[in-house]
Amino acid sequence: MNFAMRLSFEKEVMRSSSCLRRERQWSVMTYLYLAVRYFGILVVICYGIFLFMQWGISAYSALTKVILIWRLYALYNQSKYILYVLLGLFLPVVALYIAVDIFLWSRPSAISVQEIIITPNIKYCGALFHIGPMPAIFASIPIICYDILLVVLAIATLWNHLKERKELCMKPNTYVVMIVRYHIIYFVMNLASQLFTAILWANLPIVVMYLILLFNDTAPFILVPRLIISIWETHANDNCVHVSTTFEDCVCWTSPPVLEQHEMDSGVSP
Repeated sequence: MNFAMRLSFEKEVMRSSSCLRRERQWSVMTYLYLAVRYFGILVVICYGIFLFMQWGISAYSALTKVILIWRLYALYNQSKYILYVLLGLFLPVVALYIAVDIFLWSRPSAISVQEIIITPNIKYCGALFHIGPMPAIFASIPIICYDILLVVLAIATLWNHLKERKELCMKPNTYVVMIVRYHIIYFVMNLASQLFTAILWANLPIVVMYLILLFNDTAPFILVPRLIISIWETHANDNCVHVSTTFEDCVCWTSPPVLEQHEMDSGVSP
């Protein structure tokens, strides 16, 4: 299709430009040709957007886990061992995302059209997404286990941090508390999303189904950017004039020991 479009694109532009300059008269066939031509392109683009949306959810989930891994790497004082272990376990998760998406969206029955009756006189057709067979739901169990590992590591480092600060009679590090809090919130929301996805298999009322889809389509995309922005804002209020701190200069991302020293210098003495 792309090859055919390239072959005829030059002639199409020349004819269209001549019509626009009124060198040629626009005929009915010209209008029909342009309508069919660009309507077909629009259909292809819409189909591509649909596939991008389905695959993009998995890509977004994988990127959020990369952010959480990098936060844990910072919390554990840039421990290479923690980083390598988490990345090593993360690779099978990525492979699982790809395999499940191929399995789900390669089926002809992945999406269908359903007639929705609001009142006897008001009806409309809507897209009905078939979330997938039971193996796809079972495949989410390893992903949930990986999320549990991330949140347990975050809580463990917070516990040790609070214990050390209590012994020194100092306030907890703002960044550590914030990162762990968002780890826990992300884990709870992700677990809720997985459970809601499984619930969609049941014959739910239309209103309940769309409320669940609304949660799955909004909540995960709000929390993770907020995690980054909150830390940037906190760091900017502490040390910077502007929020636009570079990646290398942001101590809350890459230099926990320096941050710890800064906290000790400005901490509350007993």
